This record gives sequence, structure tokens and C-alpha cells, in this order.
Amino acid sequence: MAKHLTLLIFIAVFSATFGSPNFTFNNRYFPPNFKLGAATAAYQIEGAWNEDGKGVNLWDWYTHTYPERIKHNFTGDIACDSYHKWRDDVELLKNLGASHYRLSISWSRILPNATINNINEKGVEYYINLFKALRENNIEPMVTLYHWDLPITLHEMGGWLNPLLADYFADYARLCFEKFGEYAEGTKAPGYTHIGEGLYQCAYVHVLAHAKAFHIYDKEFRPAQNGRISIVLDAGWPEPATDDESDLAAAQTEREFVLGIYANPIYLGNWPEVVIKNVGQRSALEGLNRSRLPELTEEEIHFINGTSDFFCINTYSTNYFTSANTVNESIGEPSYALDKGTRSFIDPSWPSNVTWVHLVPWGFRKLLKYVHDQYNHPEVFVTENGWADLTGQLDDTERITYISEYLSSLLDAYYEDNVNVTGYTVWSLLDNFEWTNGYTQKLGLVQVNFDREERTRTPKDSYYWYQKVIETRCLVDECVE
Repeated sequence: MAKHLTLLIFIAVFSATFGSPNFTFNNRYFPPNFKLGAATAAYQIEGAWNEDGKGVNLWDWYTHTYPERIKHNFTGDIACDSYHKWRDDVELLKNLGASHYRLSISWSRILPNATINNINEKGVEYYINLFKALRENNIEPMVTLYHWDLPITLHEMGGWLNPLLADYFADYARLCFEKFGEYAEGTKAPGYTHIGEGLYQCAYVHVLAHAKAFHIYDKEFRPAQNGRISIVLDAGWPEPATDDESDLAAAQTEREFVLGIYANPIYLGNWPEVVIKNVGQRSALEGLNRSRLPELTEEEIHFINGTSDFFCINTYSTNYFTSANTVNESIGEPSYALDKGTRSFIDPSWPSNVTWVHLVPWGFRKLLKYVHDQYNHPEVFVTENGWADLTGQLDDTERITYISEYLSSLLDAYYEDNVNVTGYTVWSLLDNFEWTNGYTQKLGLVQVNFDREERTRTPKDSYYWYQKVIETRCLVDECVE
């Protein structure tokens, strides 16, 4: 308790020099059933890249083939070594008081060649043991079926550009429901990015794959398991640079191209109108006889629409947007940026250590309200949010300030904007492999010593602060009902 008191006093002093100017914290309690947890993903923490029958995935291949493209030639070969140290991770979550743990399954660990003809039982056993331990400690596993680590055999088939991926994913999802359904809940489906023409094809295959997984669960497993299915979507908040009509339109266009391209088919039916219009217009200017955006048939629209039990969102930051007036520009290579016709910038006063995370809590609140208003008032669950630094130091008061201001804004959205937001998930439980940044960007509540074979885990100040928030259900010294 003494450590917590000292820490809370220090935060109050520190916040005077770091944080949003004149920020007022919400003094209401978190709702009784509100969930507070933490997240990781398979490739970023598990390691054991070629152990116990695991197959090669896209990131294994990429980091080994193009090491120069990763900071300091890092790989995820060992990462946090959670394949061997998962018990330590569960203990950290238990002591934190986490209600849930969002994690992902490595497709290639349980299906080495990506097909159900070759099931790796040791990989299945690893996840069952992990899920059982979480359940035994009253921690709900929230499982992501795919978090960027596509089996290499499917990548060689064209990856998410290939419509057959939807069927492979459906088979994989069915196996996961069969093997893990009694332990896990809230399963999420894919995410991937491919610029230009391929991005829209990927989006098409993604939403179709997600819908197939949803219907499989709905018809074959929901009656017995009573779980829930969603898709995790990534989005910052696009704020119009001014109140000018063109800037308002640019910000909305950005929202539709980033969030709506996946959310609209699932929650409203069909692609967003502005996406259909812009991509079709530029495709015609490029001399194509049809749009680069695949047209959804009426059957597909019906099949995809409504395939989510709640709305999952990953979000970190905010940008200002203005019109770039590129939709009718001279034509070169197909371009997602030119299709959007928007231009972004940030306020240089926003605190940041990396280019993709800024402290802008009001943008978080606006995003939550937008999801509520745009997609027919769904239940909203924040599946990722966190702060990046470059040191990994234990005294991580910047992270505490960021998370506390974002949680306060979440409470504002709940109590003042009537957003039905039911959970929040910190990224990340552990410092981990942050893709092309390797281990240079730290987002964990727990420090991992990547220089030691043991991958020693040490909770940071933010871990103890979050532990206190979970215990008290409150962000300030004294909350009110």
C-alpha cells in the first residue's frame, strides 16, 4: 500500500509537466461489470518459432529473409519466450487483477501447413493449458484468431488477395472453436493491409472470412458454448482541421476508408458510399473497365451484414485531416492515398515518443461516440490502447498519464455520451516485438529483459497503478456513484 500511495502522489506532481493542459479527470466509478484487462499477440511474445512442430509463418520468413528491414535485425524467434514462460504471464495477470487477457493463436503453431489435414497436437496442448490456467484464475481469455502471422504456405498462395483464404480461415476457425471453445470467449477475426489495388481485395476477403467464421460459430457452436464473436478494427480519430466544409468531408472520408471499409459491411451492409464513389471514379480515370473495389453481391451483403456480437476497436492516437483534392488528379499507379484524397497532420504540442502514438484523450472520446452513433449503438469493447516509449524504464509515469487520461475520457463517453462501452484492454501486458521496430519501442506494463536468456519480467510503476485502478474501480482519490 505504501508503494501505491507514493506512486499516486508522484503522478499528481508529474502530471503538472506532462499531460493534457487543464485536463479534468472523471470522478465516477467504472460500471460494476466493466472489464479491465491487458493484451498481447502470439508472434510478438511466444518465441519458440520452430519448436514442437510449429510451421513457418509470414513474420518468421520476413525477419529471416530481410533482417535489414527490422530495427537492429531483431526477430521474434524468442521474443518474450512466453511459449515456455506462460505460467509467469498468468501470474502477472492474476496479481494485476485483470478481468480478461486478449491474446492470439498462432495459426501455424496448431496447423503447420495451414490446413486441417495436419494438426499439431503439441500446439493445441499449449493453448489449452494456457486457457485452463487463465480460467482457473478467473481471467477470461479473449482470443484473436489471426494477428498478422499468416502461415507461409498461404502467403505463397497470394495471402489475403486470394479468395480461397476465406475458406482456409473458416476451416481454421472451426478447428479453434472445436478445440478451445469451452475455454475462450470473444473470438476475433483477421486484419491485414495492402496498398493500392490489393487493399480492397484484401478487405473483401477479410470480411468474407470473418462472416464465414461467424456463421460457423453461430450455427455449430453457439448453442453449446454460448460465446461471442466480433472482429477487431484499428482506427485513430480523424479530426477535421477546421470547420470548413471540405475539411469536415475529408475527416469523414478518412473515417470511412479506414474504419468504415470493414465496419460498414459488418454493421450496416455494403461498403461506405464514399469508398464506392471515390475508388470507382479513380478506377475509371485509370482506364479500368471496373472498380478496383470488388462489388459485393446482394447475397454477400446479406451474408456479411450483422456478423458481430459487439464492436471491438484498437486505437492509439488522433490526426487532423484536410482535403488533398487528389481524387481527380492525374493518374499514375493505383493509390489508396489518392483514392481517399485526404491529407493529415498533427499538432506538434501533442506529447509523443513515436510517430504513431500521441496523447490526445479527447480524440479517443470522439471516436467512441462516433462508433456509437454511426453503427447503431453497439456494445463497444476497447481491445487495444497504450503508450510507447523508447526506454522501457520502470518509472513509466508517461504511460500512467496516458492511460489515466484515456480511461477518464472513456468514462466521459460512457456517462455523458451514453456510449455502451463495456471493457478496456491495455496494450500491452509485456514489452514485446513491435514488428519492424523490433524491441526498440516499449508498450508493456511489465519490463522484459531481452538481453537475458531468462527474459526476466519486472512490473513497472504503471503495472502497480493499473492494479490499483482495477482494485478501486476509480481513477481519482475518491470517486462518486
